[in-house]
Amino acid sequence: QDAEVVRTRDPQRLAQCDVVVDVGGEYDPERHRYDHHQRSFTESMRSLRPDKPWSTKLSSAGLVYCHFGSQILAALLGQPEDGPVVKALYDKLYENFVEEIDAIDNGIAQGEGEPRYALTTTLSARVGHLNPRWNDPDQDTEVG
Repeated sequence: QDAEVVRTRDPQRLAQCDVVVDVGGEYDPERHRYDHHQRSFTESMRSLRPDKPWSTKLSSAGLVYCHFGSQILAALLGQPEDGPVVKALYDKLYENFVEEIDAIDNGIAQGEGEPRYALTTTLSARVGHLNPRWNDPDQDTEVG
């Protein structure tokens, strides 16, 4: 809640951070380092949570979701983390949203024949919806 967000690639600044996501070249959940940008990284939801069926290589977003998604959903819903509602929503959210982010971020094609994952939107499209329409008289992109 009171976290300070720092954007940097400076290793000295990163070393001072409590949580590092998508930079730093390190995946170490014990130290809260969630980067997928190393040649040796091959983790998927299935490799980290064998009860899950998805084998798409995780992006940093997927890593954070894998480690904290159930906890966040439980808190938002006021439901037990191991309850059926949280479990069902966790799976649906991964399958219909986060897996797409993982795949696109890792350059994984949707498929040559049968699609490997559902493509329901793209981050580019979502960001585009935040921009004013071309004919909007107020073109200030900073207005919320």
